Amino acid sequence: MPRAKPSQSRAKRQVLFVQGGGPDVHDRWDNKLVDSLKKELGPNYEVRYPRMPDEADPHYAIWKPVLEAELQTLDEGAIVVGHSIGAAMLVNVLAERAMGFKLGGIFLISAPFVGEGGWSSDELNSPRDLGARLPQDVPVHIYHGLEDEEAPPNHASLYERAIPRAKVHRVAGRDHQFNNDLKGVAEQIKSVDRH
Repeated sequence: MPRAKPSQSRAKRQVLFVQGGGPDVHDRWDNKLVDSLKKELGPNYEVRYPRMPDEADPHYAIWKPVLEAELQTLDEGAIVVGHSIGAAMLVNVLAERAMGFKLGGIFLISAPFVGEGGWSSDELNSPRDLGARLPQDVPVHIYHGLEDEEAPPNHASLYERAIPRAKVHRVAGRDHQFNNDLKGVAEQIKSVDRH
């Protein structure tokens, strides 16, 4: 059944934020990113922040069905945002399945590229034609801090090659946690509503 776009009376655009992996990331690290995003987006957005299973030892086979279930709860035009390994897993889930409805935007923050030239994994491998597998009419934004010591900044270039239409934002002075400040990301999300 096709999903309806949120009515003007409801007016809250959904934003799904997918956490990164590591011990206590949901409650001690990425919650600060979510707080920043909520603050900057304001009351017209509903930010969802599900706890991913086994966050200290993330595996694609375990996270994939949870991400698929979360995606199925979204309205037409929802925005998806992923951080760190959560972003890498999110974009691969989106590339592997048809959504059945249109997203408003895909935002990857400090995402390691898992595949040729990037990190290696036995269970996750971003294809070189990743962009061709993503929904073609959905904007893709990649944010990477130039001070990131977890996911090397050159991984943004690997995503740029794999998703040629993506807009890549290389941000000076930002670390892997983006200094807990997603104001620029929020501004870009809000621009989706202005177009």
